[in-house]
Amino acid sequence: MKRIALFINSLQKGGSERVMVNLAEYFYNQKYDVILVTQYKRENEYALLPQIRRIYSEPQEEELTGSRIKNFLLRFRLLREIWKSYQPDIILSFLGKNNLMAIATAAFLPAKVAVSVRGEPTMEYEGRLMQLLAKWLFRFADGVILQTARVKDFFPKAVQKKSVILKNPLNPSFLEQKPAPQRDNMIVAAGRLDENKNHAMLIHAFAKIAGEYPELKLVIYGEGELRESLTQLAAEKELTDRITLPGSIDNVAEEIGRAKIFVLTSNTEGMPNSIIEAMVLGTPVISTDCPCGGPATLINDGENGLLVPVGDAYALADAMRRLLADEGLANKISQNARRLAEELSPERVDREWLEYLVERL
Repeated sequence: MKRIALFINSLQKGGSERVMVNLAEYFYNQKYDVILVTQYKRENEYALLPQIRRIYSEPQEEELTGSRIKNFLLRFRLLREIWKSYQPDIILSFLGKNNLMAIATAAFLPAKVAVSVRGEPTMEYEGRLMQLLAKWLFRFADGVILQTARVKDFFPKAVQKKSVILKNPLNPSFLEQKPAPQRDNMIVAAGRLDENKNHAMLIHAFAKIAGEYPELKLVIYGEGELRESLTQLAAEKELTDRITLPGSIDNVAEEIGRAKIFVLTSNTEGMPNSIIEAMVLGTPVISTDCPCGGPATLINDGENGLLVPVGDAYALADAMRRLLADEGLANKISQNARRLAEELSPERVDREWLEYLVERL
């Protein structure tokens, strides 16, 4: 039986973490021996099947010292010992420094190593040194999994040759959720409340149309460090009674499925799960056309969604007006978007990941 080790920071609720949990459970159900290695355990994490062993690679607090070099070497040795003990046939790593550590700690071990860049590489690898290190170390990976074709341009030819684009499997709960026969007078967004998601742009755009649609409400699902500033911005716009931030909820699929519009305003994105899920539910989507091209890969502007420039609240307000004023356009976009369900069905996409890791590496 082949052994597959999956490696990520934590299982805290987010797009990449959910994909990794789904893949782990799929591999397990296909009768592979699976472990999931994380550095930390966080609050508000995705549940993992109890049959899948989870191992922590972060040293105990008392083992850490004041020396960054010593702490790095300690983390390096612990992760390498995990690989030596478990003896995986395949290591699959997600995100940033995890990918670099996976390649380095598995050096000269028999395991095949596949690393996955989940977004814009210059965001995952900030600074010239980290970017040079990624471009160099990725040459030693057995496989490099990317989200969009645009991301390839970041890497040298040697890395591009071993790269493959694999889609994100759709969350099964969204396949079970049927579009609401009657949509609420509501615009929704979902994602971490941080600078990159740029929910401030959405609040500014909503404020521009709020007077034209007095019954319309805006709901932003998610948690993050910008909750207070976003709440303050809503107050400054005198829209606290119409803009709510309920945090992370379990039934987000139901809420997205009842909305008139779903909006993503990110500055950068890989392949946004939130867009995929909204489209499958038939909720008309407006997204920024952001690097590294994930939204543009999913959305054919005017056919199954609308694209607007990054940071342009005026363009976003106009796009929302288009959908709210033109029911025919909204219905067309809704119907076309739902066709994504078959293309990104978990059974199909999970199988593509497994075939790549087991047969092509």
